[in-house]
Amino acid sequence: MPKADIHPEWYPDAKVYCDGKLVMTVGSTKPELHVDVWSGNHPFYTGTQKIIDTEGRVERFLRKYGMSDSQKSPESAKG
Repeated sequence: MPKADIHPEWYPDAKVYCDGKLVMTVGSTKPELHVDVWSGNHPFYTGTQKIIDTEGRVERFLRKYGMSDSQKSPESAKG
């Protein structure tokens, strides 16, 4: 048995709200949870995530460490 009066109260049906809408219920030590992001609106889980190579970071890394293939032009690399 757990010791008396040392554990927080457990809410098995705590409500999780995102943007004022109830999105799910979970077990928690708080009766209500307010979140900004959850799996229903996160781009990774919704499939809308876009990987953007801003400022050519990959190319800059390759040039910095001498891994770029600068002798070949994009047209000749196509085959």
